[in-house]
Amino acid sequence: MSFRTKYSLAYHMIRISAFRVFACLISIGTLFAANPGNLLAQSSGNWYQRQTEWHGFDQYHFQVAERNAYLVVPEKPLAGNPWIWRARFPGYHAEMDVQLVRDGFHLAYVDVAGLLGAPAAVKIGDQFYSFLTTQRGLAKKMCLEGVSRGGLFVYNWAAANTDKVACIYCDTPVCSIASWPGGKGTGKGHAETWQQCLQVYSLSDQQAADYDKNPINHAQTIARAKIPTLHIVSENDEIVPPSENTYVLQQRLRQFGHDMDVIVVEQGTAESNGHHFAHPEPERVIAFVKKYATNEH
Repeated sequence: MSFRTKYSLAYHMIRISAFRVFACLISIGTLFAANPGNLLAQSSGNWYQRQTEWHGFDQYHFQVAERNAYLVVPEKPLAGNPWIWRARFPGYHAEMDVQLVRDGFHLAYVDVAGLLGAPAAVKIGDQFYSFLTTQRGLAKKMCLEGVSRGGLFVYNWAAANTDKVACIYCDTPVCSIASWPGGKGTGKGHAETWQQCLQVYSLSDQQAADYDKNPINHAQTIARAKIPTLHIVSENDEIVPPSENTYVLQQRLRQFGHDMDVIVVEQGTAESNGHHFAHPEPERVIAFVKKYATNEH
């Protein structure tokens, strides 16, 4: 074989190799464009401790401030990586979250149980938010979802971070520690949790009676920020009576020129003292989240 032939053969082999590398890069780019969320979840090394499955979707477990947290990643994330932040009892009435993840939302949760929305919980929430938005590329605004005592965290965090909240959805939420766990009104309260609440808030009984940083006290802040809100309550709830919680917040929001949509269930189950029920309008919640959490307001 002549030198010219060898040179020509080597030249063509180099061109073929270069073409294959280029094609490989194109394939990777196409994959990323088609499914950025999954690559996002798997990038940057082992940022998570373990991976499990949540209703058929990848669930990544990690820690923030020594608190357990997780991120559920949709198969086909929507543009901008919108997400839902669940506060407390993430498995309750989860059918809306399942559908939203199916439709392209990420779902995130950090366990701040026992802190009852106190300033320490808000600080952990700040770290959680920072990690997800700066390290995992999620949207700068999200839908905050709170169930029962989770309402304390949702509104306390939202009031301190109004520019980061697209909308709020709450299910039978606590909006005043005096109502629950305090039991200072018509609700049953919970004596043991009340003592825990006083401790994490660093309050005496008298100070708690005058406490002015409950969700119901954040009405002006929420109204001024024009954060869309949707609640669901049951009329016979003896644990978190809506007359001391949701309806008080709704009335105060209206006083400041804002409003709150409320789904009303007439009867919660007797076993739960009216606090639990089958969700009557999951599609309404899904539409609400999609309307506000996929756009910057």
